[in-house]
Amino acid sequence: MLNKLSLILLIIGGINWGSIGIFQFDLVAWICGGQSSILSRIIYTLVGLCAIWCISLLIRDTDEADRPVRVMSH
Repeated sequence: MLNKLSLILLIIGGINWGSIGIFQFDLVAWICGGQSSILSRIIYTLVGLCAIWCISLLIRDTDEADRPVRVMSH
């Protein structure tokens, strides 16, 4: 659940950065009432924390891919 939530917030952050880069338009700030509003700052902080969390997903996925698959029999 935490992994999916993190990925969703990173997608939102990526879309926001894309809109800033292409259109110079901060979608989160526009929706939340400006970059310095408390809601915008919470969203920016959550996206940053999710990015840090997803670094661990990258490391874990690499480790899991190297493990042999075990087949369980009854």
